[in-house]
Amino acid sequence: MYATFLKSEVKKWLRDPMMFFMLIYPLFFGALGRYLVPWLAESGSFNVDLYADVILAALALMVPVIFGAVLAFSILDDRDDHILTSIKVTPLSLNQFLSFRVGLVLVVSFAACTFVMWFADIGYVTMTQMLAISFLASLTAPMYGLVINALSNNKIEGFAVMKGLGMVMLFPLIALFFLDYKELIFAVAPGFWPAKAISSIVRGEGLLLLTYGHYYFIGIAYTLALNLLAYRFFMKRTRI
Repeated sequence: MYATFLKSEVKKWLRDPMMFFMLIYPLFFGALGRYLVPWLAESGSFNVDLYADVILAALALMVPVIFGAVLAFSILDDRDDHILTSIKVTPLSLNQFLSFRVGLVLVVSFAACTFVMWFADIGYVTMTQMLAISFLASLTAPMYGLVINALSNNKIEGFAVMKGLGMVMLFPLIALFFLDYKELIFAVAPGFWPAKAISSIVRGEGLLLLTYGHYYFIGIAYTLALNLLAYRFFMKRTRI
């Protein structure tokens, strides 16, 4: 059953030009970090070491936003085709159907985020740390997807909402310039926690307000709570 869903979902992603473009977009982010950033450093106009955490966080946080949009547009297609309504009369529950979509996007977002961080090769981050950060960052993808879907009735509206939510990514990046309690002003943004976890790795422990462990595990709990709220918001707004 799930194999059939997987084939259908992949075909949908590849068939839609916009969704297909989003799937390969992480390659562009990785290339920016791998080639553009070193070129700027070699030209003498940019010090990578001073902004390594900001650059790496920006690249990593864009990935779940993109795949959150992929999830949103996929569900919008299903709503247009009344598939979600039809699911109610099948042995498969709606929760199982949506869980499959969310799980698939989580896996793909995790893999893409890990690739971007690895290929960009910015800062001294181990593979274990990359995997951990990618997991935390990717947890925001379902939340973005459900919120975009709840606030949209079609793909045009969804694209506008996606751009608006993308602006929220600026808050975690701004927070990286604060090392005291002022950073908590931006803690409401889900990307704050993976961004600060990255910064604690790149800059080293003891310089930031909290430790890597605090940023990471608080981020896990906070993002999971946001996903639950986003799911309830989605179900309420779409009246499924």
